Amino acid sequence: MEQRLNYMAAAPEGLAALGKLQGYIDRCGLEHSLLELVKTRASQINGCAYCLDMHTKDARAGGETEQRLYVLSAWREAPFYSDRERAALAWTEAVTRIAGGPIEDSLYNEVRRHFGEKELTDLTLAIIAINGWNRLAIPFHRPVGAYQPPDHKSKAQAAAAS
Repeated sequence: MEQRLNYMAAAPEGLAALGKLQGYIDRCGLEHSLLELVKTRASQINGCAYCLDMHTKDARAGGETEQRLYVLSAWREAPFYSDRERAALAWTEAVTRIAGGPIEDSLYNEVRRHFGEKELTDLTLAIIAINGWNRLAIPFHRPVGAYQPPDHKSKAQAAAAS
């Protein structure tokens, strides 16, 4: 698919604002592996090929297993996820599909068992951000396949050397 519009170039100030939110999320303290599962699951629901390519690559670069990524869309039937991850995935689906109806108290109570107030707010901000990125990449046909994850080992080695 050919890119329709380069939204990064068209509205750099707006993208910088969304990037600042993403930067906060990346540093908020939630586990990298959890955030990548959330980003991937929301992107599956929304059908965002660019974000699926990016976040599965980032997840694998961070040590995620192929098996967990393969069955993520059927996480409820798979034994590979912790209770905390299951709560986050259920919350991700509810927030991503919010137009489908209210988020039930039972889901909120379950997710609160696993996430404190700040963590749940940060998780919800992460879901909001990935849904925003999906809603940019999909209509403007962001090109898929070229993304390469940052070299986490090189960054860690450089930080340790300084």
